[in-house]
Amino acid sequence: MHKLSFAYWIKLLIVYLVFSLKSGPSNGQQDIDYYTSNYIRNNDHIYLDHIKTVLIHLEGDQLSPPIIRLNSENRLQVSFDDLEANVKDYRYTIVHCDANWLESDLFQNEYIIGFMEDNIDDYKFSFNTIQSFTHYKLFIPSRDLTFSLSGNYILKVYISDELNIAFTMRFMVIDQKVNIEGRVKRASDISDRNYRQEIDFVINTSTYPIVEPYRNLNVMILQNNRWDNAITNLKPKLIIGDELDYNYDKENIFDAGNEFRNFDIKSQKYRSPRIQSFGYENQQNHVFLWDDKNRSHKTYTFDKDINGKRLISCEDATDIAIECDYTWVHFFLPYSTPIADGNLYIMGAFTHWQFTKEGLMHYNAEKSGYEASLYLKEGYYNYLIIYLENGSEQGTMSKIEGNHFDTENDYLIMVYYRKPGFMYDELIGVEVINSLHLNK
Repeated sequence: MHKLSFAYWIKLLIVYLVFSLKSGPSNGQQDIDYYTSNYIRNNDHIYLDHIKTVLIHLEGDQLSPPIIRLNSENRLQVSFDDLEANVKDYRYTIVHCDANWLESDLFQNEYIIGFMEDNIDDYKFSFNTIQSFTHYKLFIPSRDLTFSLSGNYILKVYISDELNIAFTMRFMVIDQKVNIEGRVKRASDISDRNYRQEIDFVINTSTYPIVEPYRNLNVMILQNNRWDNAITNLKPKLIIGDELDYNYDKENIFDAGNEFRNFDIKSQKYRSPRIQSFGYENQQNHVFLWDDKNRSHKTYTFDKDINGKRLISCEDATDIAIECDYTWVHFFLPYSTPIADGNLYIMGAFTHWQFTKEGLMHYNAEKSGYEASLYLKEGYYNYLIIYLENGSEQGTMSKIEGNHFDTENDYLIMVYYRKPGFMYDELIGVEVINSLHLNK
């Protein structure tokens, strides 16, 4: 029972005193601090250039989202490669967050059982690869560190202490207490019907009554595990008995996008359909993809994809973790003139759905197009080319990918609940629905 306690008020007093005694930076300074290399972000972010291929998923299932049930036998598997190829004192901790990914008003011992941090001592060196690296792996929960509450969490991995942060990753702990029934349909509004999808659903609370749902519930929808275009803080349209109805026409629609582009680099011995050529330079592998095309005005074509995910794999390997090599993958999009009011990004699970400096496409005037190069581990990859307007935090698919109402997408519905008097948001419901059987 994490009600407002004496310890909580003491914590508030300490925070108040700390901020009163220091001359806090202005908003402008805070904005500058955000872009410094060690500013801790409550999202998926890699802080060190030599850290690659950070994966977080259910044990044994690379394609699963980072969601685990509270008090279950399942574990989340986390792995990453250190290209400096030595052994470091990697450690980790977890931080509980509210529904909006702000740190909860809880002490760590209120949601962690065991030690507040743990060592990462499971590592192996790469074998028979051109790129040398050390592969690290850990499982959450572990024997020495587990969680006691549902909700949002940030995994923080660092070297020796938290001042030397390596990466942060989001994961969620679900304590399923409500039932969610949903469907994906063609947008109801006639102006949106050809290029948007509507997600209608009902939350049944008969087994877990909700007090003041308009105030205490926070419902979110993710499309293909993206966060930049997430719908957040959705409130019920109607309450009928034990059912909360979210059958909206406008509030719950997404641009449908297009099927994901893909490339297969599980082998560098033969060319898969998207591979134009291979190269080797400066003791590094190179893969040159066929030119991408602007699909914004092209007819929709179904293509079986994995909705932006990646699958690390390589042929003839006994242990893919240490035998899959790295290669530079080169992208090119013909485009007659540079875009003045925004930028294009390569995005997918391999960029953690972030607008990264690596994923930023640069205009090449001599070749009349946008290009980017990413250093990736062998495997199968999905991606999109996303346009980000200057000053915006949400990317759009309409400029390069186009939008088609019949595109196949995954939607993740998450229901957060803060009980009156409590200091944290429970994650009490999760449901994944797919648009494959779209209701037109």
